[in-house]
Amino acid sequence: MTSITPFLWLDNNVRDAVTFYKSVFPNAKIETVNDFMASFELEGQRFHALNGGPKFKFNEAVSFFISVETQEQVDYFWSKLTADGGEGGNCGWLKDRFGLSWQVVPSALGRYLGDPDRKAADRAMQAMMKMKKIVIADLDKAFAG
Repeated sequence: MTSITPFLWLDNNVRDAVTFYKSVFPNAKIETVNDFMASFELEGQRFHALNGGPKFKFNEAVSFFISVETQEQVDYFWSKLTADGGEGGNCGWLKDRFGLSWQVVPSALGRYLGDPDRKAADRAMQAMMKMKKIVIADLDKAFAG
């Protein structure tokens, strides 16, 4: 069977990265970790990682989208992934301490942006564009007008 698995090139810190991601995602499963590479699973998504050295860096052209339901979940993933050297970006995007980009997005945003009331959807979009971490209550207010 054909499959597609993200393959992460890390700067000689595979063990640290896998330990970090296991601490963030409670359902993480570690298959293999050694001095050269790792295979692991986060929320059902399999990953491979390589101790490739400093030659290549991550950038925002590829990110991992975390779909959540509640503000508590937004806050949890935002704080965990930006901890210890990570940084928040705009519109729910962030980089973790390894430079990997993530999006922490509540399902409410998708509902609002896809709503047939285009004026309400635009208000939600404009509110989101001003945010770093997405705040569901602020989206609710903007959408309601």
